[in-house]
Amino acid sequence: MRLLSVEPFSGEDLLAALRATPLRGFDKALVYEGAQLTIEHGLDPETLVPAQRYVLTPTIERLIDLRAALLEHGIDLLALHGGAWVRTAQHPDERIPVVPPIVEESLEPDGRRVLLINDGLHRVAAARALRLPISVVLAKGVSPKHPYYAYALPGGWSEVTQLRELPDVFEKKSYRMPESYKALFREFNAVLPGVQKQRKQSNPTHLRA
Repeated sequence: MRLLSVEPFSGEDLLAALRATPLRGFDKALVYEGAQLTIEHGLDPETLVPAQRYVLTPTIERLIDLRAALLEHGIDLLALHGGAWVRTAQHPDERIPVVPPIVEESLEPDGRRVLLINDGLHRVAAARALRLPISVVLAKGVSPKHPYYAYALPGGWSEVTQLRELPDVFEKKSYRMPESYKALFREFNAVLPGVQKQRKQSNPTHLRA
């Protein structure tokens, strides 16, 4: 992967942007306005719990290639202290934010309190593949009125399927509000445009947004 430009930004700027993250529903409430946001380093990927039932092998491979390219600029994708805006030779007109995964302390129905991966599942999967620790943005103290929109997988990574591509019908997550399952969705693209990629719609029709 060839990088055309790399523009780092600070951890302070990253956390300030994320604090303004709106929900898709609930009158676009700022979900992290009163939360504690920190950047935590050296976490074991196995301690971070997925909600999504799949990862895509090509995406993991691209992230490993991106890490190698960023290391030439003195930036480690898995040990970020802030973030960077990146342009690649493949997509020269696209300015892509590279940031740590966003993880939220989540209280699950069975009483477990877990570190739930909100955004960046493939970055965590890349760390697992490389058997390396990872830095994350950790959100604590989120209002219980606005939990993450999907439940943590009870079996953690053992319930995540690695795929080359997403099938036409594949229920991605177990949603807290199936009747309006994206209302609690965190709109990270609103504060870091391009950080959330739109993937193929595969949920059963009763869950199509």
